[in-house]
Amino acid sequence: MMKARITTAALCLTSALALVACSKAANEAQPANGGAPASAFRDQPLVNEIYTADPSAHVFDGKIYIYPSHDIETPTPDDDLGNQYAMRDYRVLSMDKVGGKVTVGPVALDVKDVPWASQQMWAPDAAYKDGTYYLYFPARDKSKDKNGLGAFRIGVATSKSPMGPFVAEKDPIPDSFSMDPAVFTDDDGTAYMYFGGIWGGQLQRWATGKYDPNGSDTDLMKDDQPALSGKVVKMNPDMKTFAESPRDAVILGEDGKPVLGGDHERRFFEASWVFKKDGKYYYTYSTGDTHFLNYAIGTSPYGPFKYAGHILKPVQGWTTHHSIIQHDGKWWLFYADTQLSNKNHLRNVKVTELTFNPDGSIQTIDPMKAK
Repeated sequence: MMKARITTAALCLTSALALVACSKAANEAQPANGGAPASAFRDQPLVNEIYTADPSAHVFDGKIYIYPSHDIETPTPDDDLGNQYAMRDYRVLSMDKVGGKVTVGPVALDVKDVPWASQQMWAPDAAYKDGTYYLYFPARDKSKDKNGLGAFRIGVATSKSPMGPFVAEKDPIPDSFSMDPAVFTDDDGTAYMYFGGIWGGQLQRWATGKYDPNGSDTDLMKDDQPALSGKVVKMNPDMKTFAESPRDAVILGEDGKPVLGGDHERRFFEASWVFKKDGKYYYTYSTGDTHFLNYAIGTSPYGPFKYAGHILKPVQGWTTHHSIIQHDGKWWLFYADTQLSNKNHLRNVKVTELTFNPDGSIQTIDPMKAK
């Protein structure tokens, strides 16, 4: 059944890429390859000198800093484990305001400088507390599973500058696993980490509470049962360790019951991001193989969160990973697509304004509909 879904998604993706084959430069009016012009996209890449994805944006001292993955070229073909995403370091982007000049920083952290990590520095996040900046990142450790690959753990590195360089702790965060860390700090100063991702992110291998190195490479294949949940955990004041065991961040449907595993347009896949507005906690995430960004709303940072709708329709490319911030009195969605490369593993970060309705719902954005 899963292979059928993958095949369908692949066919849809192939068709989409054929229709919106992108230019090699963000400002090219009509690309030489005959693909869609830059004007076909709602937004344009923030930078084109490097490939960037999975943008975690934050406002520190009034300035916007973006902590993205740094995509690199690789001959590895696309697969369900995400081996084509071979990123090995991080570079921070900064800008004074949306629409302003974007600065690309030097290498902030390299996998070779992380004692416990072996490869694949995937989607990071950052936080600030008491004069220190914290960079949270997933990477494979040096163990070997049935595919000869390490288990994903979450590490932390620190710096006195938001641009780095960051110095990594010698070990991953105890009891951490899977990928896509995102740290939200509540009004009382308490920080929570949200994390997890299925398929290549290995969350399904932790379904019993213990890691199975020979477990499923996709999801649990139990469509009529509650979907795997992303995780949430309170951080200790040191911002480097968990204060408790991770809990499920449960997403509920309109009927008040957990969304099922077979509900691929609503269930969690990866890319948690939480923000607070008008006293409500917005839990946002990606659906993965159906390529939506969704949101659900709760009254506690732990959830449960009631499904509320789509934030972003599918982008060009396979993955959708995002962040949401408030700056200059507006809300902004940072995301990525493959406009510059037309390759799933070489992406470019974008930003667009997020609009809320009076009832707190979010207006759905179409990334392929020009403004």
